[in-house]
Amino acid sequence: MLLFDLAMLSVAFFLAMAIRLNGLTEALTLPMLACLVITICSSSFIFLKLGLYRTVIRYMGQKAVVAVLQGVTASSILLAVASYLTTAGVPRSVPVIYWCFALIAVGGSRWLVRIYYQMALEIHKTRVAIYGAGTAGLQVYKALLHGELYKPVAFFDDNISKQKTLIDGVMVYSPGNILGVVAEKDIAEVLLAMPGVPKRRRREIARSLREQGLVVKAIPGVEELVDAAGRTEGMSQTYENILGRAPVEPEKALVAGSISGKVVLVTGAGGSIGSELCRQIAQWGPAHLVLVESSEFALYQIERELRQQQLDEGYQLRMSVLLGDIRDRVRMTEIIREFSVSTIYHAAAYKHVPLVEQNVVLGAANNVLGTLSVLEAAEGSRVEQFVLISTDKAVRPTNVMGATKRFAELICQDYGRRSGKMRVCMVRFGNVLGSSGSVIPLFTDQINAGGPVTVTHPKVTRYFMTIPEAAQLVLQAGSMGRNGDVFVLDMGEPVLIHDLAERLIRIMGHSVKDDKNPDGDIEVQVTGLRPGEKLYEELLLGDNVSGTDHPMILRAEEEYLESDILRSLIAELKQACAEHRCEKVHQILSLAVSGYTSKQGLVDAVWSRSRKVKPAVKMATVERLPVTSEGGLS
Repeated sequence: MLLFDLAMLSVAFFLAMAIRLNGLTEALTLPMLACLVITICSSSFIFLKLGLYRTVIRYMGQKAVVAVLQGVTASSILLAVASYLTTAGVPRSVPVIYWCFALIAVGGSRWLVRIYYQMALEIHKTRVAIYGAGTAGLQVYKALLHGELYKPVAFFDDNISKQKTLIDGVMVYSPGNILGVVAEKDIAEVLLAMPGVPKRRRREIARSLREQGLVVKAIPGVEELVDAAGRTEGMSQTYENILGRAPVEPEKALVAGSISGKVVLVTGAGGSIGSELCRQIAQWGPAHLVLVESSEFALYQIERELRQQQLDEGYQLRMSVLLGDIRDRVRMTEIIREFSVSTIYHAAAYKHVPLVEQNVVLGAANNVLGTLSVLEAAEGSRVEQFVLISTDKAVRPTNVMGATKRFAELICQDYGRRSGKMRVCMVRFGNVLGSSGSVIPLFTDQINAGGPVTVTHPKVTRYFMTIPEAAQLVLQAGSMGRNGDVFVLDMGEPVLIHDLAERLIRIMGHSVKDDKNPDGDIEVQVTGLRPGEKLYEELLLGDNVSGTDHPMILRAEEEYLESDILRSLIAELKQACAEHRCEKVHQILSLAVSGYTSKQGLVDAVWSRSRKVKPAVKMATVERLPVTSEGGLS
């Protein structure tokens, strides 16, 4: 490039002299040639300093244009100076003519290469339109312009003042004529680039476009991409669209009190919620973070991630990673005492509904007796705070997993009422997007495999929240908790899973195959409710709800069992689990948990096989313990 530019400067000099003097005779004298050599040698030094040869031509922008102008202008000035020093007698108009030719040669050659490269790319590009002619739309346009997949050929914007204007030669149209423009310009997809517009309005626009048969993709802003880097792997925008509400922002003052400068222990530290708790706790300056996990691989993964996070963000973190089973009270007591733990976030649990339904004894042992084990270990130490991570499936459960989590809540409520020093509270929330048991990874895998996407029932609805939201809720609720409190998040409106599946298919660039569109790409199939699954979930058992210091977090006061009754049920459950008596475990859960109705009956895989009966055999109805309106037993 440097040799080319020097050759072009020489050509520009001789052309300028030829035009001014009607020939090259005077330009070929020794003083004139000396003047030219001084000019191009000095110009090469200037061009190098301006960085003209560090610029990638196909990405050349405004700064490169300015550099070319500066370089050519400096070269023209050097020509005049060299003429004076060599007494060559270059006419005064020659540097001006030289400037024009040099600008065309040096700058124009670069623009020609850039245009050629873009034209070569556009041959195989998909033609798209950008909805939103603001800053975000322009950023998307510039990014696609240099890419190899998409060619933006039109803008759409609701702002009348922007309509019929041109952005880099591309027209901005009114959305009212979108179908006509799409047909005229052979547009395959519409990219929604409006991160500054409220999410509700974005959803309305996207829904309206999809109803017209258009393929729509929501494009996050640059700031959103930076914030989401390394966490949700490009799915963050999808997750927020699914929520149907703005993500809940943390109240920082509520978090610091139970973490900063304290020894914090997280059980189930390798799970979806446990690992996110660890990520966020690490940033709040704990004196020591203790991770307990039964899975060696999961523990290794979160340790490696936290070490890297510590290096990337430049903070100091004392951390211990420990293998341990929460049902082993001796091990848990040893850990809590040796590390002088102040705060415990108990996230360890079996949470997959169908799996726990087929492994009743282990589900109860882990979720109920495991929680009891950690509580007993904490009670004998100097633990100040214990937070149980619960689930909306604990409310009037129809499955073993939900019943075991409600039983664990009852145990925590009892400890909270009786404990004088240790504050015990519970945090209850719905489905977590992107977690190991979430439908999003399942649907994504099914779509990538070409479908079909499976939904258990067309009317199934669920509440959703993001993993960071869930972790923030746990941390904030822990700081606000009094003994026996149950905290829930105002999670907005529940989402219809069937609609979620169709929305995700379209977001990933496919069309839904159904009766209206038999030629679509991906079909949504209804497979039937799984054992223990409900059509909808609830977050509250009763109506006794009050606000907290956080506007989106609610405190619920709910029914409980008296201590002597609870102790008797726990003793029976321990014996039944030790003897692997599925029927007895199921009976105790039905007796202890108010509202527990198992529609499928006992479906434990081993129990069913050993009795050679169908899994859906109903258990005998259990007479429940009546609960008074005040919460105690009548």
